[in-house]
Amino acid sequence: MCSSSTKLPSLNREVGVMYTKVLSSGIQYSNLPESYVRPESERPRLSEVSSCEDVPVIDLSSLNRAQIVQQIGEACRSHGVFQAINHGVPLEAVDKMAGIASEFFKLPVEEKLKLYSDDPSKTTRLSTSFNVKKEKVHNWRDYLRLHCYPLDKYVPEWPSNPTSFKEIVRKYCMEVRELGLRIEELISESLGLEKDYIKNVLGQQGQHMAVNFYPPCPEPELTYGLPGHTDPNALTILLQDLQVSGLQVLKDGKWVAISPHPNAFVINIGDQLQALSNGIYKSVWHRAVVNSDKPRLSVASFLCPEDEALISPAKPLTQDGCAAIYRDFTYTEYYSKFWSRNLDQEHCLELFKTK
Repeated sequence: MCSSSTKLPSLNREVGVMYTKVLSSGIQYSNLPESYVRPESERPRLSEVSSCEDVPVIDLSSLNRAQIVQQIGEACRSHGVFQAINHGVPLEAVDKMAGIASEFFKLPVEEKLKLYSDDPSKTTRLSTSFNVKKEKVHNWRDYLRLHCYPLDKYVPEWPSNPTSFKEIVRKYCMEVRELGLRIEELISESLGLEKDYIKNVLGQQGQHMAVNFYPPCPEPELTYGLPGHTDPNALTILLQDLQVSGLQVLKDGKWVAISPHPNAFVINIGDQLQALSNGIYKSVWHRAVVNSDKPRLSVASFLCPEDEALISPAKPLTQDGCAAIYRDFTYTEYYSKFWSRNLDQEHCLELFKTK
């Protein structure tokens, strides 16, 4: 195992502990601390990863709705992920979101730690890794987790520093929500369902956000920003860092890199839509890797079923001899199971199969 050597300000023990609660503390590590080192069999093998040249890029401004529906259906079957361009979210809102995220993580560590919590149930919190209390090996990531719907309920507890944070993030959340609901309609149609079918099943959907910060890592081949996982929600809308790549998806048994596309969102299917589609669409396995040179930011927005929404394969998809692959479950039941496990354990949906 590698030992860690840090450039740490002269601090007393209590403040030193505070500085090591998060990675975005200004400490520069010359070696990876042991608690982040993956067993050799679980490392990312970065030299074996190739670029994904065929990830679908879908123009949502096309006047040919049938073509968009067809393209989305093909993308959800083949990749579980696509990049959406001309998506309707104003470029100014996107740029401001990226800017304020960067500002937040540049705040003094004492200021950021006012929001720190390792309790997954907290609706606004700064934390690190994934589930830092449970996991054996940590991930090279800090994140600010926000609940975003209904806005009037959650905005008051969001950070007040930077001063424009609430205003900028509020506008961004509203735009992204509208985009997500539009995409859900297109996904419904691509499955041969009524356009409102998914929205009706999911109910008054919740909305969460994870503002992710991946600092430069001294030994990126030994760890992850986030290991391979699927998302427990319905739909994820990811704003990538245009300057630094790091997102990889599992395609045909191999990890491939998704290069950032200008003015695009990465859209990926979550576990709830895999269950609702009776396994026709795949919740994509994806991971975040880190690098030694530059920090990387990403902003993931999640649309989630309301807590008591009953998730089950759509009835029209279980006819003509096609049995339901998954049993009925509520989103509360699923989410509870998801957070009780390690991120990189077997697919949580496996626990809900009918056989």
